[in-house]
Amino acid sequence: MRKYTDSQLLNRVKEIGGEIVPGKYLIIGVRSLEDQFNKMDDKFYLYLGGEFVLWTPGTTNPGKNALLNFEAAGLTGAAVLKTDEFYSDAFTNGKHRGRMDALRQNVPFKYYRDDDGDDKAEEIGKIYSGIIWTNFHGVDYDPESDVIKTDINGWSYGCQVAADMTKYREIIKLTKANPFKIDFALLKEFTP
Repeated sequence: MRKYTDSQLLNRVKEIGGEIVPGKYLIIGVRSLEDQFNKMDDKFYLYLGGEFVLWTPGTTNPGKNALLNFEAAGLTGAAVLKTDEFYSDAFTNGKHRGRMDALRQNVPFKYYRDDDGDDKAEEIGKIYSGIIWTNFHGVDYDPESDVIKTDINGWSYGCQVAADMTKYREIIKLTKANPFKIDFALLKEFTP
C-alpha cells in the first residue's frame, strides 16, 4: 500500500466531492490495489477537520467467509462497497451486533454484490444503494482486547473493519465525545 501525505488524502476526498468540516471527524478508508485474499491489507485514517489524528490497518473488503460462502448467510453475494465515494454523516455511535461499541451505518452506501464465489472482492455488476448495516467495527468482542489481526475471515461481510483493537478503541472514544456524526470517504489506492 502506498504512503500518503495528509494533503494528498484530503485533496483526493475533495476531488470525489467530499467536504472537510472543521470540528467533525472524517474516516478515510483506502482500499489496497493488491487486495490479498482474506487479508487486512487496507488502511483507515481518522481526521478531525483537516487535522490527522491516527491510522490503523484494516479491511474495506469482505473476507473469505462472505466471498466463498455468502449463500449460507442468506445473501445474494458478498457486499463490496464502491470506492471513490464520500458520505456525509455516514456513521453514528452504536453497537455492532449488540455486542461491540461501533460506528453504525447511518446513510445509504453504494455497493456491489460479489456472487462469483472466487477469492477476489470485486467492484463489478449492478450498483446498489442502501443501509445494509455496513458498520465500522473492530476484530474482537472483548472490550479490553489489544489484538491486531491480519486475517479477515468472518469479520467482514461488507463492514469496514479496523484490525488494531487499541487504535480502534481510541477511534470510538474520540468519536463518542464529539457531538457530530462521522463522515466517511472510501478511496481506491491512487497515484498522487
